[in-house]
Amino acid sequence: MNKVTRWLLTVTLLTCVGGCGAPAHAAAHPSSPPAHATATAHNGTTEVQIGSSGINVSNGSSHVIIGGSGVNIADGDKSVIVAGDSDESCPSGREIVAVGHDARLAAGKSACDVVAVFGDSVVHGDVSDSAVAVLGDLHVDGSVGNSAVSIFGDADINGPVAANAVSVFGDMKLGPKAVIHGQAVNVFGTVERDPSAVVQGGAVNVMSGIFHGAHGLKIWSEHCLILGRLLAPRLDIGWAWGIALGVLLLYALLALLFRDAVQRCIQTLEEHPGASLLAAFASALLTPVLMLALVFTIVGIFAIPLFWLALLCAGVFGRVVTLGWLGGRILRGFKVGVTQPVLDVLLGGVVILALYMVPVLGFIIYTLVGLFGFGAVMYTLLLALRAARGTNAQPAGGGFVPPGGATVSEGAATSPAGAGAGEPPLGAGVTTPMEFATLPRAGFWIRMLALLIDIVLIGFALNLIGHDGHSSMLLLLAAYGAIMWKLRGTTVGGIICHLRVVRIDGQPLNWETAILRALGCFLSLVAAGLGFFWIAFDRERQGWHDKIAGTVVVVVPKVRGLV
Repeated sequence: MNKVTRWLLTVTLLTCVGGCGAPAHAAAHPSSPPAHATATAHNGTTEVQIGSSGINVSNGSSHVIIGGSGVNIADGDKSVIVAGDSDESCPSGREIVAVGHDARLAAGKSACDVVAVFGDSVVHGDVSDSAVAVLGDLHVDGSVGNSAVSIFGDADINGPVAANAVSVFGDMKLGPKAVIHGQAVNVFGTVERDPSAVVQGGAVNVMSGIFHGAHGLKIWSEHCLILGRLLAPRLDIGWAWGIALGVLLLYALLALLFRDAVQRCIQTLEEHPGASLLAAFASALLTPVLMLALVFTIVGIFAIPLFWLALLCAGVFGRVVTLGWLGGRILRGFKVGVTQPVLDVLLGGVVILALYMVPVLGFIIYTLVGLFGFGAVMYTLLLALRAARGTNAQPAGGGFVPPGGATVSEGAATSPAGAGAGEPPLGAGVTTPMEFATLPRAGFWIRMLALLIDIVLIGFALNLIGHDGHSSMLLLLAAYGAIMWKLRGTTVGGIICHLRVVRIDGQPLNWETAILRALGCFLSLVAAGLGFFWIAFDRERQGWHDKIAGTVVVVVPKVRGLV
């Protein structure tokens, strides 16, 4: 029964009981016969009369039971006491909640709940509901009216618990005065039970003994997690240092086994740090899209585990790359001529472990190491894919294939008669993407003007069809841009401003590049528009979406046609 129902029931009963103070008024109206309900108790039969005068309980003190809550109608003043899990079950009307320190309830005191996060929950009094400790220990010497739960901490119970006692990733100790009316549940820990302890619902052990003792984890949470760092210069969290050093040795082994791949990714991070970071953000944005695509294809559902495994491997390998890049930079700073990926990773790992001990900065460094490394791996794969496409475009005879034209053999004339050497005719109607790539880059303001024209055009189109919505406009603008870039290399705004989108490798703009650029525009927008402002400061006048898709926007001379 939910709270609203219980409150309505209580108000109704109080209203009815209020009428019991006027029995003479009820007797004066014999035309309203009372309704009768009969309940049998251990002391006989009790008649409950519900009439115009309210609720009248005869034959002494009785109880009317409604669901899990008891309504006690006493003789004399006809008071109503709602029991069970209603608010009246908490006489103190207070809750003790502590974050970062202990939550304590002294003996002789009462509370509704006692909850501690990153601290201990110590109960010497009476708790009407639950006692909970997360990343801390639970000590109960008083009574708990519901459940006693400890997560990533030990539970020491030596008192009555009305429901279940649960310990997850920690040990449970039941003292001689422990009375568990429900079950004693322990997950990944051990249980120590006094012979006098009572567990009415039985004990449930799930993979018991695997995780023995949570004291070290509690210390780590107090001195590391709360302070925003992964490690601390303390001997009592030796297990955390053991894990960190073990992971570092694993990274060094990966650098030894995949030496060439690690060096290639390090080179990418060295030469393209901004593009690597953008690749990480783009991958994060595209992952949900790819997941939905796999689900919609039905068959692709079976590839989802492999997809997540690939992302996990890329993340781990990316951390190896970041550590190797950092270690290599340090060794080059000391003018060490020859470095090895294994040594670079070990040196970079030692530096990162030291930074992990700095409060707040430790978590930030951990995030950045994974972010840059993952982006470097993804961007390296993208560069390798582009290189493979360029290699496949070369003819078998050794001639050169222009990105937009026919094969030109070695020694053949590269310009028509009468034209200047290396200078295309101004009136040429066909211009290859390679020629566009050599044109001047479009600046920030001219591109924003072209974008404004496109926005006005899309907004006008939406008004014509009677649709109004910013989200629909953004989606329609992205779809419009992708289609126009593929089919015409520009948009209507670009035609007016004489702009064209081309690939930096000189290849024709395909659907994959157009769609990737359109999706990259969302990343440029959500970061407070920083991806678009990047155009004004970038050497190639590329926005974030340009860097993700490998495109640039060029200014086309007016004598050349765009469409």
